[in-house]
Amino acid sequence: MNRRRSPTLRRRRLGVELRRHREAAGVTIDVVAERLGCSPSKISRIETGHTSASPADVSDMLDIYGVNPDIAGELVEISRDARQKGWWHPFSTVLNSTYVGFEAEARSIQAYEQQVIPGLLQSEEYALALIGSARWDDTDQRIAHRVRVRMERQSLLIQDDPIDLWVVLDEAVVSRPVGGDAVMRDQLRHLVEAAQLPNVTLQILPFDVGAHAAMDGAFTILDFPDGDPPVVFAENAAGGLFLEKDDELRKYREVFDTIRAAAFDPEDSIEMIEMLVEEPLWKSRRRASGST
Repeated sequence: MNRRRSPTLRRRRLGVELRRHREAAGVTIDVVAERLGCSPSKISRIETGHTSASPADVSDMLDIYGVNPDIAGELVEISRDARQKGWWHPFSTVLNSTYVGFEAEARSIQAYEQQVIPGLLQSEEYALALIGSARWDDTDQRIAHRVRVRMERQSLLIQDDPIDLWVVLDEAVVSRPVGGDAVMRDQLRHLVEAAQLPNVTLQILPFDVGAHAAMDGAFTILDFPDGDPPVVFAENAAGGLFLEKDDELRKYREVFDTIRAAAFDPEDSIEMIEMLVEEPLWKSRRRASGST
């Protein structure tokens, strides 16, 4: 199987190792910056994975720390990988490239959504309708690029080395006819098909649960192979926030465990979605309100 390679994750891994070796050597960021002739903020951004480092800079940093040449050689090689461009790079102006980079190498993803179908499970028509409404000021070309990237990301579910995806959807997600009746019914059928994949688990959190542990908003927990630490992406009005502290990760895992225990089990969830294809909630509510 071909391991998916993400420059985003390699930058993060490299930064962790560089910080670890610097601290073990008792060297401050200011000292490193002075020796390399750069700003302390550059060193800080390298260590947090927010920017890439040239192989030459990495080699110089490791020389300062007195790192064994064999280990230094491995980290320099990682720095070369981290400077490669992901497949999504041409579309980086219309997406959160950091999230897509993490997603590309995740081993498993657990997600809660309260308003929309997650991108990995969207039909093309649903994605077009959703993005067109949410990005109403975008050009047609930018919207088309966003949809294209979203569709390409879905290969993660069916390639030789697929991710394990577990999604809990609030009932509101399957109750709102994004794109209209026909588009939404097709999206619901698409959900049923996706849930048949052995690496996809889907649950519905019903309205009658009332208030629940995930009321604060949608989030995604990404776990990685090879010992790389997990990360949480918590959505907000500005796009989202990456959380990596142990207590933050523990909190979101507890929240996810709580809501999946409260949700319909996967079999009942699929049965509910299949029923909604035949008798959508938005149609019954129109009748209840007396509209046509």
